[in-house]
Amino acid sequence: MNRLGELERAIMEVLWQTESSLTVRQVSNGLTQRNLAHTTVMTVLDRLAKKGFARRERDGRAWRYRPAATREAYVAELMLTALEQTGDRDAALARFAQSVSGAEAVVLREALARLEREQREQQAEGDSEIGLWGNWPSRRCSPRSP
Repeated sequence: MNRLGELERAIMEVLWQTESSLTVRQVSNGLTQRNLAHTTVMTVLDRLAKKGFARRERDGRAWRYRPAATREAYVAELMLTALEQTGDRDAALARFAQSVSGAEAVVLREALARLEREQREQQAEGDSEIGLWGNWPSRRCSPRSP
């Protein structure tokens, strides 16, 4: 998974903040702390679409952009990428577990329990693979991939 650059992330934040698809002009207007040329925003949105982070659709002569996945899915993929870089996944996961708050630990336990239920249901249906990104063009993963 590629990490987003500073400008790419700012643009994705604008896309993540809305339910609807946005034009380049609307994205530019959402970048409140930046004074960027229209063509710069257009170029970055085009790159984000080519990288698979954004989806685009024609609206007359203009393009409308929306995120390909949620902010949470992107962050989760970053976490998985970081986990792949360690020589000892178990130790990294244990260290991470030590660093979360009690409320975050509850969220993790609930998510793991839900995942186990979903995996049992999918295995009963004959499909044991779960995609983190849904239909995002990315790798497929399971909770304990090597």
